[in-house]
Amino acid sequence: MTNKEILKRLYHVIKPYQAKLFVAMVAMVCVSAGTGAQTWLVKDVLDKIFIDQNTFYLKLLPLVLLAIFFLKGVVYYLYSILLEQVGQSVIRDFRVNIFNHIHKQSLSFFNAMPTGTLMSRIISDVALLQQAVSNALVGAVRDFFQVIILLGVVFYMNWRLAMITFIVLPIAAYPITRFGKLFRKLSTSTQEEVALVSNILHETITGSRIVKAFTKEEYEGKRFLHQVTRLFVLTMKDAKYRCLQHPMMEFIGGGAIALIIWFGGKEVIGGDMTPGTFFAFLTALIAAYEPVKGVTKINSTIQQGLAAATRVFAILDVEPEIQDKKDAIDLPPFSNRIECSNITFCYDDDTTPVLSHIDLTVPAGEALAIVGPSGGGKTTLTNLIPRFLDLKEGSIRIDGIDIRDVTMASLRNQIAMVTQQTILFNDTVRNNIAYGDQQAQEEQIHEAARAAHAYDFIQTLPDGFDTMIGEGGARLSGGQRQRISIARALLKNAPILILDEATSALDTESEREVQKALENLMKDRTTLVIAHRLSTIKNADRIIVIKDGVIVEQGTHDSLISQKGEYEMLYNMQYK
Repeated sequence: MTNKEILKRLYHVIKPYQAKLFVAMVAMVCVSAGTGAQTWLVKDVLDKIFIDQNTFYLKLLPLVLLAIFFLKGVVYYLYSILLEQVGQSVIRDFRVNIFNHIHKQSLSFFNAMPTGTLMSRIISDVALLQQAVSNALVGAVRDFFQVIILLGVVFYMNWRLAMITFIVLPIAAYPITRFGKLFRKLSTSTQEEVALVSNILHETITGSRIVKAFTKEEYEGKRFLHQVTRLFVLTMKDAKYRCLQHPMMEFIGGGAIALIIWFGGKEVIGGDMTPGTFFAFLTALIAAYEPVKGVTKINSTIQQGLAAATRVFAILDVEPEIQDKKDAIDLPPFSNRIECSNITFCYDDDTTPVLSHIDLTVPAGEALAIVGPSGGGKTTLTNLIPRFLDLKEGSIRIDGIDIRDVTMASLRNQIAMVTQQTILFNDTVRNNIAYGDQQAQEEQIHEAARAAHAYDFIQTLPDGFDTMIGEGGARLSGGQRQRISIARALLKNAPILILDEATSALDTESEREVQKALENLMKDRTTLVIAHRLSTIKNADRIIVIKDGVIVEQGTHDSLISQKGEYEMLYNMQYK
């Protein structure tokens, strides 16, 4: 992505704040004009006060100078606070847009994009963008106005002497552009390494139990050291070029001043210029050169910001694989049946079908159990119903309506899920249950907890329903976490229920409690149950056996046992 494209897209983000930007620009011009007036006054200070010893100017000029500094201070504050507000608003908008955009993506996006990388984009890259927008670009615009006004003062004083600047500026521009390319390249590599550091941090912190269980603290420490060392090397390269810029620009500026002193000194000695005019000229030129040097300091920040913008826009440009049709309708309340017709599904990176020619009808109110060997396609089938994955072949219809013709929100509002990997948030017990219905009254939350056999243990927690449960529910046992998730599903009160290995990770006592809660949850609902423990699905209305992506058997527990086929083999493997 070119700088022009990046700036064009940034402009569209900044456009809502253009009124504030205009006021800030006017204030910037006033500050620059004040700086120009200050340098112009040097001429009168020297010529009128120190050489002519004019007492009127001695009384007037200090007051004029004081008034200029006061007005400069007022407008400086005005444009600084306005630009800071615009910069922070843009960053807030970016973060919200990225957050909302990634949550529109399908599951395959999150499978391909590491969590640490996404966190780095939202936090680190946007922070770099913030520095570029709030500080660097602001400084660059301010310095531009200041250079233009001061060069105007210089040319007005002595255009022949001012022509030296046309020799110096191109020489000064070369290192700025050259270093800019290096900073851009280094910033891209640096942020990639930052993302990898974030990945390791996320993996090792969330997987701390496994790290300790396998005594891999030292190994993970070395792996982290290796990654941060790579980041250190890139950071030092960036620092080396940044530190080299300043002395180079100082030398170029020194050469220019030496030329001006030589040429201007001849003009003063020859009587073509007063000492006051020369020193005012020199002051204006030095004041004009300071912003040029300032560009070298902020050049690195701007390039880092532009590189960060490229990565941010790359995320925002990812189109969600699964989207509502333009004419999608709301799914009416479920009442009749779910139909899967000739479903064949492959993941993007594989040509082997996970599911092949699946035909299945689930009447409303039926409890359907799905069993089979691992990798057979059970979870894939249940992920297709709420459109976490999208069909390539075949169709899924709810009450005769293709799920691709309805809005995802109306579809998913009619489906509740309880999975083996219980996802809870670092919040109170109450808020985790109310996640199923955030408009629910207190009594409804308590009733859901009772039905989920969670009420009694919640009452024993330090703050009851107000207890913070830690990240992922870390302060609760596995059975307690699962019952909280069941209470959440109960509160949602959706007519279709998907249970994916909901009890497989529990001990026998916890499983007994959770099984009672699940029985309450399954009442009067159409339920699809995936389970490895066949004891949990004996009472299902119907059982289907999926092997290698194909339904090989279906029936009740007793009828399948009598068939002496795949189901009986799975049953015998567990109990005989």
